[in-house]
Amino acid sequence: MLVKLKKGDEVNILAPSSFIDNQEEVIKGINILKTWGLKIVHTNILSRKFGYFAGDDQTRFEELEKAQNRKVIIFAKGGWGAARLLEKDIKWGNGLMMGFSDTCSLLLSKYSKGSFGSIHGPMISTLFKEPEWSLRRLRNLLFEGYVDDIKGLTLKKGIAKGEIVASNLTIASYLIGTDHFPELKGKIIIFEDINEEIYKIDRMLTYLRMTNKLSGIVGIGFGSFSDELCTPEWKSLLKKLISERLQELDIPILFDLPIGHLPGNACIPLGCEAILNGNNGNLSIHIPSH
Repeated sequence: MLVKLKKGDEVNILAPSSFIDNQEEVIKGINILKTWGLKIVHTNILSRKFGYFAGDDQTRFEELEKAQNRKVIIFAKGGWGAARLLEKDIKWGNGLMMGFSDTCSLLLSKYSKGSFGSIHGPMISTLFKEPEWSLRRLRNLLFEGYVDDIKGLTLKKGIAKGEIVASNLTIASYLIGTDHFPELKGKIIIFEDINEEIYKIDRMLTYLRMTNKLSGIVGIGFGSFSDELCTPEWKSLLKKLISERLQELDIPILFDLPIGHLPGNACIPLGCEAILNGNNGNLSIHIPSH
């Protein structure tokens, strides 16, 4: 079961990746959490810089490991650097840990090691950009333990039931061959990414095919994949690529789910039972209460 928050609980903000280059965005995100009655705990992440990281590897690793006994961790921002912390053994706890983009490496590692609580969702620096429905969804998840259904476009019909796993496609691809990549058999997988050329997405999907990592999944969905590149023509190419690369899989496929780098990043708790309905485009998630 997921830990539920209450007013007065502490939120630990960590920066395991790139340094914070826009303090105002982080402060706006912190203020949203404060309006929810949560207390904020962080070190000197706002001003800390080590090369292009938010501190050296040892500092960021120690902060991550120390926070594993906390109720909730929300990452400040992505960039690059989180995966470097996985070169050391992290003893994952079962508190909530939320982020996306580069920090997916940590979410997937925690999940693959059997610890519950990974959430693919907004980070502190992106919270203020989220629409009201997304913030309400996140608040419901954190405090009430449920989320409403979200909707995508059907690329292939059918209904899938299984544990859900969500990740940035690039980050997931680079974890294949390590013990931080989860077992996907019987799972529903959701991928998202940002500003990757079609041929690069093709390369990653082809690699996933060659590793047979998708051979046992029961359903797959795709969130947002572009910002600057997203013309109607580009989106049409992406749909065709996904359909062609996954046509051999006899599973339902959803496209254009509100998950990823664009505002409207619906939070997804990894490891919860989900239903991906390729007949009506719905993705529903059941979060156990005990």
